[in-house]
Amino acid sequence: MRGKYANHRRGRWLAVFASVFVLLGPVLASAQLRIGPISGLPLPRFVSLKSDQVNVRRGPRETYDVAWTFVKVGLPVEVLEEYDTWRKIRDSEGAEGWVFHSLLAGKRTALVGPWLTEPVELRQRPQPDARVVALLEPNVLGDILACSANWCRLRGEGYDGWLPQETLWGVYPGEVIED
Repeated sequence: MRGKYANHRRGRWLAVFASVFVLLGPVLASAQLRIGPISGLPLPRFVSLKSDQVNVRRGPRETYDVAWTFVKVGLPVEVLEEYDTWRKIRDSEGAEGWVFHSLLAGKRTALVGPWLTEPVELRQRPQPDARVVALLEPNVLGDILACSANWCRLRGEGYDGWLPQETLWGVYPGEVIED
């Protein structure tokens, strides 16, 4: 009798597991991490511009027209897709295009919220009551040194401190970056 009940219980658990999988399958599938087929790195991901002259093309070849040119080294961009030696990127304004892979660096940078209209308080520590060490205008560029779940340490010319993560473009919500 004991074996019969054990099989019955196992069958019930398998049925429960199958039901949960059927209900949550689409959610779990959409939450899966995409990996770039060329680099093996996550997609999407943030990177920065390696040069102060980066042509963004309408497609993933030199034969495609240049849509625009970035003229500031270090700007953060988001890699959305990979094709051969080309990366489809999105900038802080939402514009998308293709960039040759060697013009991108893995160095993490961020812009102080381009959507903001007021300066953001840069704090000495990652706490809302910590001493304010600077006020940063929207679109100020800095290097990301670290991020906890809610705060990022940003360093640039003449400043170094912590900002709330949601005030930056170049880092994902809740992303952790270790220094």
